[in-house]
Amino acid sequence: MAVNLNNDTVSILHSALREGMGPKYRRLARRLEALILSRGLRTGEKLPAHRDLAALLGVTAGTISRAYGELRKIGLISSRVGDGTFVLELAKKKRKETDFKPYGGGEPGRYDLSRNTAIPGRMLTSVSETLRRLALQPEALEELLQYGPELGLNRHRAAGARWLSNHHSDANAEQIVCVNGGQHGLFCVLMALLERGDTLVSEQFTYPGLISACRILGINLVGLKMDDEGLIPKSLDAVCRTATVRALFCTPTLQNPTTAVLGLERRAEIARLCRAHNLLVIEDDAHGVLVKDRHPHIGHFVPERSILISSLSKAIAAGLRVGYVHAPLPLVGRIGTMVRTNCWMANPLAFEMVSLWIEDGSALRFLEDQIEEIVRRKTLVQPLLDGFVVKTHPRSPHFWIEVPSPWRASEIASELRQKNCLVAPAEAFAVDRDRTVQFLRASVSSAEKTDAAISEGFRILSAVLRNPSTTTAIH
Repeated sequence: MAVNLNNDTVSILHSALREGMGPKYRRLARRLEALILSRGLRTGEKLPAHRDLAALLGVTAGTISRAYGELRKIGLISSRVGDGTFVLELAKKKRKETDFKPYGGGEPGRYDLSRNTAIPGRMLTSVSETLRRLALQPEALEELLQYGPELGLNRHRAAGARWLSNHHSDANAEQIVCVNGGQHGLFCVLMALLERGDTLVSEQFTYPGLISACRILGINLVGLKMDDEGLIPKSLDAVCRTATVRALFCTPTLQNPTTAVLGLERRAEIARLCRAHNLLVIEDDAHGVLVKDRHPHIGHFVPERSILISSLSKAIAAGLRVGYVHAPLPLVGRIGTMVRTNCWMANPLAFEMVSLWIEDGSALRFLEDQIEEIVRRKTLVQPLLDGFVVKTHPRSPHFWIEVPSPWRASEIASELRQKNCLVAPAEAFAVDRDRTVQFLRASVSSAEKTDAAISEGFRILSAVLRNPSTTTAIH
């Protein structure tokens, strides 16, 4: 589509600047929104570059950037580095209604393969025993039921450092912030360290919680190219040379959803580029805890600019909502302020339970249980996926399955839903949904409690992939 706006559109935008109320960028954003909704600007139409439109309207390029940012926030336009800014389909304004959800509903007769979560085990008995122990310590309980420091109680931070030290040799209790799970930690980090309109880069397929958080906070998320090893350093370098990037979000070990694992040399190169381009490094370690003897985090090479986010949602139990943020000392207070601002503190009772498990070694035993059960379940269902292109890792709780051509992953997922089987299509993880590959994520760590139920879910998945409805083909 042409980049030049017609005279009528330019006149309308000039009128908005002359007659509207509020900051100029908001006047322009409101008028551009009206034009898109009324089809005055059509789906797929390329908008002028920031500087070109600024010169045309007699405003600064920053004003145009902020106006475009407002439209991205509500899902009306999409910016692609090197390509430009385009008007999206109006249906994409409603994408929040169909976004990936971590909770499948637990309906009877439904086979939920869409979620990665800790599998219940002997930890359930320990919950009861630990609560009984705490009930016999009224003074300790009284402390846990009061307001506490936003960073967490000192003993909880120390336990968090000990947990991370099993996987991250540089963990320090003074650098720990206790958070209500990894998603809460990520949100606090983004609020504390980035501003609306900043650009954050990540793998082109990434954790859905990051995508929704960036949309809510008005952060411009740009996807980077990947291969079988994960993030490609050259893609990071290329984007940083053409755009002002504030931070990198990366999952080096068991990347979600592709299961890729970055090699040691590539981690060091990414760290070098982050230092060269002055980027913060935000690492997601939620699944990484499942892998033993793994490479150091990227932050090992650039500790002065590295934030590590870890949780127990995949290792012990998602419902505990226990997570840790490990950050450079100068940033800890800022992240803690965000914890205080949105929830005052992480839940002390849950952290007390987990801290006791970390101290007596139970937490590592629960982690071993998870790994053993993941391996066992994957061995059970793997034969049902024979003949398909499947990517996984021995410790990953899910398979990344390529949908046979010419079928579309989102439509396969829809057909499976009609058969009471839930999976997560690639679209749910795609930073740029216009460039989605045709893959599905199917997990063995679902809510199903019996081998028969897990096997049945994968049997349904296999059957639909082998013989999809004719309505699911890509046209």
